[in-house]
Amino acid sequence: MKISTRGRYSLRMMADLAQHYSEGYIALKDISARQNISKKYLEQIIPFLNRSGLLITNRGHMGGYKLAREPKDITVKEVIESAEGSLAPVSCMENEPNECPRCAECLTLPVYTGLYKVVNDYLSGITLQDIISGGNSADNYCI
Repeated sequence: MKISTRGRYSLRMMADLAQHYSEGYIALKDISARQNISKKYLEQIIPFLNRSGLLITNRGHMGGYKLAREPKDITVKEVIESAEGSLAPVSCMENEPNECPRCAECLTLPVYTGLYKVVNDYLSGITLQDIISGGNSADNYCI
């Protein structure tokens, strides 16, 4: 699995909003300047985060963006999935139940199922609050 630029920048944007959560709506130009990400690129990311219910948008003079929930209630998994789509390591695992005709006799499926579980558990165990606090439950993660 490889996280794309969109996924990485989405997480940086959300972490920035988490750092400034108490300040209300944050202008995109401010996030862009602090994160050294072009405003244009951030504008392309916003629809994914909006659709996932992770952002609230306010237009106008005092407009901007803020997290839809507290930083402690938004996981890295949610952010990455909003930008990247499914985190399934193989395409046959993207549907539940698995619709692959070879699913029942596939010898490698358990490998991918285990990988998927580890990735999901790991990313679900880290919140935006963990990121901005500098420590997270991932430090204690063990396979």
